Amino acid sequence: MENFFKLRENGTDVRTEVLAGLTTFFTMAYIIMVNPSLLSLSGMPWGAVFLATIIAAIAGTLVMGLFANVPYAQAPGMGLNAFFVFTVVFGLGFAWQEALAMVFICGLINILITVTRIRKLIIKSIPVGLQNAIGGGIGVFIAYIGIKNAGLLSFTLDPGTYSLLGDPEVLRSATEASQIAESFTVVGSSAAVPALVNFNTAPVLLAIFGLVLTIILLVRKVKGAILLGIIISTLVGIPLGITKFAETISFSEAVAELPKTFGAIFGNPGLLSLFSDPSRLPKILVTIFAFSLADTFDTIGTFIGTGRKTGIFSDDDMKALESSAGFKSKMDKALFADAIATSVGALVGTSNTTTYVESAAGIGVGGRTGLTSVVVAVLFLLSAFFASFVSAVPGVATAPALIIVGIMMLSAFREIEWDDLDVAIPAFFAGIFMALCYSISYGIAAGFIFYCIVKIVKNETKDIHPVLWVSTFLFILNFIVLALI
Repeated sequence: MENFFKLRENGTDVRTEVLAGLTTFFTMAYIIMVNPSLLSLSGMPWGAVFLATIIAAIAGTLVMGLFANVPYAQAPGMGLNAFFVFTVVFGLGFAWQEALAMVFICGLINILITVTRIRKLIIKSIPVGLQNAIGGGIGVFIAYIGIKNAGLLSFTLDPGTYSLLGDPEVLRSATEASQIAESFTVVGSSAAVPALVNFNTAPVLLAIFGLVLTIILLVRKVKGAILLGIIISTLVGIPLGITKFAETISFSEAVAELPKTFGAIFGNPGLLSLFSDPSRLPKILVTIFAFSLADTFDTIGTFIGTGRKTGIFSDDDMKALESSAGFKSKMDKALFADAIATSVGALVGTSNTTTYVESAAGIGVGGRTGLTSVVVAVLFLLSAFFASFVSAVPGVATAPALIIVGIMMLSAFREIEWDDLDVAIPAFFAGIFMALCYSISYGIAAGFIFYCIVKIVKNETKDIHPVLWVSTFLFILNFIVLALI
């Protein structure tokens, strides 16, 4: 194990890697219940998606751990699954089998742009200032996720806009499709404005308890402080009625349903019907493009944001981005692992599988090698048989871990020359928009766009890498198309 994962070389050990794997798993385990609840709204069988979610997470995470030897976990992405249901199926009218087929094609495209160096060129084209902004921005983003999951924010209505509102706590804890559906409300001429909640409910008080406890353990340098915080908060939540063991479909029932989604992309409806109507081709291409763009830049942002500062991706890895096609570094292998996960997920029956930003929680407690990922994959396997226990860990128990990890990642902002507006303007939009837009890729898009604006105004367009020009154009095109559809 030492030789395979090179633990000593990476400054870690088995105990640290196991703790990191446990921490990452419990911060992202909500997807096991939430993803099938959300995708089942499109008509997909709940049990089949439940198993597909776990299979996709295991496959992607194992490849990340055993092939790339990096501590990242993969699973179907939140946001991408909502886009799958509400935009592609409900909005554009595609059958869920056809939507899966488009996700599968997206995965193939991501594999292609990975093996042909395009993904590496994108990373290489990002200026250092923006790379540091992405790192700090992911810290803001993941801390904001933690604050929301802790229930510390309430959302009140403010006149002026028209929006689709969703309760984030319901989305993370719901076990029934109806609960997901009820959490979304179209609100005419009003929008959600965040405010601090009153500290008078058990979940909020438990989240505060967990946050204070985790901070105390960290300051006292207790080993496994973040994981201990999650475990103790979960146990305290039992008498408070917050930690609840959900009733889920049995493993045998889920297995019986899996054939309904496994390989459904090749049927009719599916790939056989997807291109049968030429009039739908523009919508199909736009959808595949939107899937691929979000998936690609979410992953790039996560790798840059968490990998550079911690040394997971060394200077040699970054230099390898200039080399020829192939798998010559951990970065090459990690990008390839992420690329194949989406197609595998679509094959078994789930929306885009992507690298989880919650992996930062495990990295924050010292995870540095693929052993962390292997531990996560094993826990996902066990969750297929013990879903009621895994789903019992409440979001308010894992929220402090995300907040603390976000704090740790903010140090990347220190490397930005904030007194130079040429650097500060794109860095601000890249770093802050990740949280405000609840999207890594949109934060990167904002940073790219304002970086190009600054350089154009200063007649320094020669400093803009050609790949950055293309990426920025594609982001703008994506925003235009999404506005039109």
